[in-house]
Amino acid sequence: MNNSYRIQVILAALLPALFLSCTKDVMPSFPSAMTTAEDLTPSSSVAVPEDEEDAIANTKFARTITLVWSSTGVDVSGDDNGIVSVSGTHVTVNATNTKEKIRYELSGSCDDGSFKVYSNNKQCFSFNGLTLTNPSGAAVNNQGKKRCFVVVNGTNTLSDGASAAYTATEEEDLKAVFFSEGQLIFSGTGSLAINALNAMGKAALTTDDYIHVMEDGPSITVSSGSSAGNGIRGKEYILISGGTIRATVAAAMKKGFSSDSLVVITGGETTISASGGTAYDEDDGDWSGSAGIKADYGFKMTGGTVNITNTGQGGKGLRVGGSSEKGVHIFTSEVSGGTLTINVTGSNDTSHDVSAKGVKVGWAVESSTKGPGAPPGGGPGGGGMGGESNTYSDMTGDFIISGGVVRVKSANAEAFEVKRTLTVSDGELFAYSNGDDAINSGSTLTITGGKVCGISTANDGIDANGNFYIKGGIVYASGKGSPELALDANSEGGFKLYIQGGTVVAIGGIESGASVSQPSKTLSSWGRNVWYGITSGSTSFAFKTPSSGGNGLYCYGSSTPSVSSGVNVSGTSFWDGYGNADF
Repeated sequence: MNNSYRIQVILAALLPALFLSCTKDVMPSFPSAMTTAEDLTPSSSVAVPEDEEDAIANTKFARTITLVWSSTGVDVSGDDNGIVSVSGTHVTVNATNTKEKIRYELSGSCDDGSFKVYSNNKQCFSFNGLTLTNPSGAAVNNQGKKRCFVVVNGTNTLSDGASAAYTATEEEDLKAVFFSEGQLIFSGTGSLAINALNAMGKAALTTDDYIHVMEDGPSITVSSGSSAGNGIRGKEYILISGGTIRATVAAAMKKGFSSDSLVVITGGETTISASGGTAYDEDDGDWSGSAGIKADYGFKMTGGTVNITNTGQGGKGLRVGGSSEKGVHIFTSEVSGGTLTINVTGSNDTSHDVSAKGVKVGWAVESSTKGPGAPPGGGPGGGGMGGESNTYSDMTGDFIISGGVVRVKSANAEAFEVKRTLTVSDGELFAYSNGDDAINSGSTLTITGGKVCGISTANDGIDANGNFYIKGGIVYASGKGSPELALDANSEGGFKLYIQGGTVVAIGGIESGASVSQPSKTLSSWGRNVWYGITSGSTSFAFKTPSSGGNGLYCYGSSTPSVSSGVNVSGTSFWDGYGNADF
């Protein structure tokens, strides 16, 4: 089944449903650059790609070819059909004339070698203690477009060279130290290190299809230098179900994880470090910074841990959404499990209007024509569905937190920004900013449950550019001080803050004109870096005040809150140490 047909099949399934269940005969595939607003509805949720054919146990291999590298040559065995060609220490396999599924066992050590395969069938690369460096380009180059299972045993290292030119043969893609045209499915108990040293912008690990690290996945460490490319790139999507992933990227505008479609995390332990600054992105027609994770259409996390740091100017931790010039509406991203931790410390690139934000989801469409694909309501000037062709300012990009833990810090810009709607129904969200709002939504912000905390020393604690509803959960916000607020809604645009439930603590005040249906208690002054305890109805927790903030401490709950200062905490910590379950 070709990619174009697969995309049509999956999009047809996604429109009426929130989740996708793939059969063994329909491989998962996701939006391409040809996708338009009519193809995607803003309510479409990111599906978890599932396909039993990604399990290597479901594939039988007809034969095994063993290759052992040394500094002087390659020992080949099991090649009964003469499909392996060796030139010194560089290997080319042409398996296009056989229907056999072949397993290649790769081991040995060579500082000037490579492995290239042409194939029309599923295959397996089994790394069994391989150290392979190609000073001229890709160490492993898979030109096959079917599944390639990568089984990692022992300790393995792939590298290119600082002067690698990546000279292509005819129209072949050469995009990474380990490049594949087809899907890459990783399993095994060993380790694989991939080092991109080149000055050509080439990545460490790339596929023009998808990457899936299985639940029994290996340890994968990728490093991409200051003139190289992305760490890990899966054009269709990246799915991390297990394993231990370490990605370090240093070049301007490059990403730890990059996908033209989706990044989905269901398990494993992922650590990403980015340090590159800004550069002009010819694809998007604008300046762009580096990012820990970049997904053009959506991000979903249901389990595992992800830790992202970015020190680069204009860098992002998590960036969902491509250029607004693409004119598309993206999926609703979601965290429902696991722990996502982001710390962004880079400065803003003010000359090119690129901010260093912890999370940025979506984009503003400055001039968009209403039509069947237009979203209802939302951003400034947004309207309902309609067929007329008047122009309006639109936002795209929604985010749901329904479980798990999200902790985000930004030193110089917004910590957590969603260009359209943000909804929290469960789990934990903590955001801290020294440069702008801690939490910001471009449209409606709704909290119905969970634990939400936004602390800003420079602007609003939690800010909605549409209506802001608090209906449940516990909420703690602190803003810089007048005219900035702890809880802000876009009253200038005719929107309002509604406190209708939950237990709420606001240091620095709330939006004037707010609709409050909860009993309240106000402390005109409060102590810095002090633990306070609050009890309202059956809810009781402690919160630590920041070192600076606005005047007044405002509390709301199901019953008139009881507030005490200087308490001793003894329970489970949350909100990155600013909250505690018991006092």
